[in-house]
Amino acid sequence: MKISTAIGAGAGLDPDRIARHVSDLESAGVDLVWGGEIYGYDLVSTLAFLAARTERVKLMTGILPVYSRSPALIAQTAMTLDTLSGGRFVLGLGTSGPQVIEGWHGVPFVKPLGRTRDVVEICRKVWSGDKVVHDGATVSLPLPAGTGTGLGKPLKLMCKPLRRDIPIAVAAIGPRNVELAAEIAQIWQPIHFLPEKFGEVWGDALAAGRSRRAAELGDLEIIAGGMVALGSGPAVDAARRSVRDNVGFYVGGMGARGRNFYNDLFKRYGYEAEAEKIQDLFLSGRRDEAFAAVPDDYVDRASLTGDEGRVRERIEVYRDVGVTWLDISVAPETENPLEVISKVKAWAE
Repeated sequence: MKISTAIGAGAGLDPDRIARHVSDLESAGVDLVWGGEIYGYDLVSTLAFLAARTERVKLMTGILPVYSRSPALIAQTAMTLDTLSGGRFVLGLGTSGPQVIEGWHGVPFVKPLGRTRDVVEICRKVWSGDKVVHDGATVSLPLPAGTGTGLGKPLKLMCKPLRRDIPIAVAAIGPRNVELAAEIAQIWQPIHFLPEKFGEVWGDALAAGRSRRAAELGDLEIIAGGMVALGSGPAVDAARRSVRDNVGFYVGGMGARGRNFYNDLFKRYGYEAEAEKIQDLFLSGRRDEAFAAVPDDYVDRASLTGDEGRVRERIEVYRDVGVTWLDISVAPETENPLEVISKVKAWAE
């Protein structure tokens, strides 16, 4: 397995700090870094900056919402970042959710599966260098007769991309989304991944998607992992607290009641009562109680914490279910985080 890790660049952005941080990660052996984009700093500019400050590490959008830019602009953005980085870019896509897409971008959150397929297909058509013609569930290129001015015509790129096969990752947790990712993406990026539940929760969806997968895409790669802390003491406590806070926030508040994909996933894991309780507490303003309600059993399985023997055992569990990119975050209280990353990389290889 290769090693990936997230970089925090959406809410606060210190150029010198993040450049040093990613350079250190690269030196420690991290193979890929990724960041998210919600409603803070845009991710694309940050990755372009990092492309000029790094040499080896891959750079991924994790994720770029499929509604926030036109499909053609997403394709242009991806090929530009790929060129600036010397072929080190991975286009990570996802739907985000209606609260962000409609509340921030002012775009209807409709047909998310169709939109994802349209964006992926249009990107590959753009990169091919051929004239782009597309008639999809959410996008038609050019606009059909009777819409717009009627002056649109099929266009093709004015330049040659460095690569015409830029890897695409799709973030997905719902069964239909996961099925789509397994069909059309090179990489699947789930969140709140429990390897013990891999087959039970996602096996059928992955099998269905793989049955329609084009041979030229190769085997489906998977990015998944957890918070890392070795030994015992403050770092392990901080790691477990971070897992609780993150999961509690997503399960409790990332979506309205009845429209929270993360809450649905937690229920599919078998935590039905806990999911309801976390959401009730969070939506009533009792966040700390919501975070505390995340069960110990989940935290144990969703984190890479404890003595080195246990962490190595957990890494093998991820390997056994087919994870190809072990995605790690080192607990902030860790005294020598780069040393921990180097150890985990050696164990994962």
